[in-house]
Amino acid sequence: MRRNIIKGVVALIGGGIGVSLLPLFWKIVSASTIGWLNNGVVNFLVGVALALIVSFFLITPLEKLLANIESYLTKQSPMMLLTASVSTIVGMVIAVLVSTPFYRSEIWLLNTIVPVLLLFLLGYFGFVIGTNRLEDWRKLFTSKNKKSDVVENNILERNTNDNYHEYKILDTNILIDGRIYDLIKTGFIEGTLLVPNFVLYELQYIADSADSIKRVRGRRGLDILNKLQDEKIMPIEMYEGDFEEIDEVDSKLIKLAKTIDGVIVTNDFNLNKVSEFQNVQILNVNALAKSLKPRVIPGEQLRVMVIKNGSERQQGIAYLDDGTMVVVEEGKYFLNKTIDVVVTSALQTDAGRMIFAKPLHSMKKINDKK
Repeated sequence: MRRNIIKGVVALIGGGIGVSLLPLFWKIVSASTIGWLNNGVVNFLVGVALALIVSFFLITPLEKLLANIESYLTKQSPMMLLTASVSTIVGMVIAVLVSTPFYRSEIWLLNTIVPVLLLFLLGYFGFVIGTNRLEDWRKLFTSKNKKSDVVENNILERNTNDNYHEYKILDTNILIDGRIYDLIKTGFIEGTLLVPNFVLYELQYIADSADSIKRVRGRRGLDILNKLQDEKIMPIEMYEGDFEEIDEVDSKLIKLAKTIDGVIVTNDFNLNKVSEFQNVQILNVNALAKSLKPRVIPGEQLRVMVIKNGSERQQGIAYLDDGTMVVVEEGKYFLNKTIDVVVTSALQTDAGRMIFAKPLHSMKKINDKK
């Protein structure tokens, strides 16, 4: 089907070129005196025939080009497609208006080639301006369409302004962390949750890791995502698009947030800083936790597995299910073992949380001596 459409378009273009340029060609080769060659229908048919011959060599590259364009467009947001279409049409309309004097010229180069070049160039410039300045166009139209609060039927309508963002984009770390599920259940987050496909792929990659710890964390993230979908606490959507020219998932998240005017929900300190630098709003769960009561208090007991040595002498490092680091004193003696520990202190920062603890048996010995 696509191949036939391409052939039809190429044939029409060839026919148009034949009608426009073949009379000049017949004049150059001294064949203009032949009556039937000066017939517009004949020139159209000759142009179509030549175009179809050329199309046999161009059909495959054109098919690949159209497939790439179709793949690119299907991954873009509706706002981007609308803006690109309108700006391209505006550019082409300007090209038609600018080309009017050239059509009146008797020089075939000016009345034929120049208008076509202007049509393509100004159409392309319109597309570039519309897509590269998408955020500026959105803000321009939003500011013009703002409405003041009105009272109708004794109901005050909500005024949606630049401080409200419909889509809350979840990153990989926040799903692995797991606290986002409890936070959403409380109703503190409003709007629509958005999970990009590239985040889902990263979760699947982590869940299939050869490292057992990474595998557990990845599966935990997938479980949290399934719970959010099954329980339907708030609307959740999947973003099918991708930004293939960008490699890092964090950069893709920032690009997506700019494209759809969304907010990134994360606990990643570095992503937080980069997003702030690029004027993308962030909801940092660690920053929220820092302002609230810590989840663990001194004296609380935990069961953890010590997986490696710490940076200080005799320390061991363990992790909770949500990825929180637990520094265990004398933990180096319990490598790859699950032990009970007692929390001695907890440190909460925007970069995350760190818990300091001692083995339960050592604390009992201290209490017995007392």
